[in-house]
Amino acid sequence: MPRPGTMKLALLAAAGAFLLGSLAVPGAKPAAAADDWPAKPLNIVVGFGVGGSADRTVRALASFLPEELGQPVLVVNKQGAGSQLAATYVLQQPHDCYTVFGSALSPFLQQTILNSGATYSLDDFAFINGQWSDYDLMFTSKESPYATFKDLFTAVKANPKKVKMALIKGGSAELNIMLVMDALGIPYDNLSIVTYSGGGANRTSTAGGTTDFTIIGGDGSEGVVDLIRPLAVYRTQTHKDWKAPTVNEALKEMGAKEIPVVDGSMRGIAVSAECKKQHPERFAKLVDAVKKTLAREDVQKFLAESEIGGEYIGPEETTHRMKTAFDLYAKYQQRMAAK
Repeated sequence: MPRPGTMKLALLAAAGAFLLGSLAVPGAKPAAAADDWPAKPLNIVVGFGVGGSADRTVRALASFLPEELGQPVLVVNKQGAGSQLAATYVLQQPHDCYTVFGSALSPFLQQTILNSGATYSLDDFAFINGQWSDYDLMFTSKESPYATFKDLFTAVKANPKKVKMALIKGGSAELNIMLVMDALGIPYDNLSIVTYSGGGANRTSTAGGTTDFTIIGGDGSEGVVDLIRPLAVYRTQTHKDWKAPTVNEALKEMGAKEIPVVDGSMRGIAVSAECKKQHPERFAKLVDAVKKTLAREDVQKFLAESEIGGEYIGPEETTHRMKTAFDLYAKYQQRMAAK
């Protein structure tokens, strides 16, 4: 049996706690609001169709994130206009951090802003992580007379319109060849450009000798590895799969200045900037969940077996890369549109 006065003290304590909890500060959010998030499933809206690299990246991440967030993560595909449809949709949703944008963030967000009349800007997004960054590879056919980067561009300079380049317009390859030509002081018109709409036809044309060289994603070029001669990789470091210098090492050999290294494609996720502004604790929790997920050995094993990138570079580096690429695309926009 309780000692005399014990029940009275307990009742008084409970009443005091109730009164304290009832004294709400005007305009303040409930104390549990931040801790309770997420209280329902999250949606990641992918700007491309099912089965593509952006979709596979998001679906792989979404299958593991619930273990960190404690809620399901659903994937919704809204393809169209180079991810513009999905990006616009995400920005139109409540800024409560329950709707996430998943895409090949670069170069598609930049391109929709610069070339497709998008009403948003990069500043409307808070980038979480660029998980899978592709890099560009410059190569010729193994039968090509151009054995090195120097051989190729010496010929481009000396013989205007003779050297044929296979190119997919509007992306990183077009920007990257313009950067190289400017660094070497060679007019872009010296090249004879042959355009292709897909990576397979592009690679095949150079591997088979129809065109003299190309710049295209290194990931995905393994299928023609026995038919090509790599000349340079667009990376800050060499790549174990290709016996080729970095593009800046190749330029240095020719006495040219360095150029910025632009990602071929960067798949990742973001939320609206208003989500981060209105709910910084939710944004931080989502970032931390992504970081912890990608730090897991089982996740990295799954991604490697699925041939999906699994890098964590975080919000600051992702934002830096996005803005650097945007500035370069903006600088070269008119020249890229004219060719």
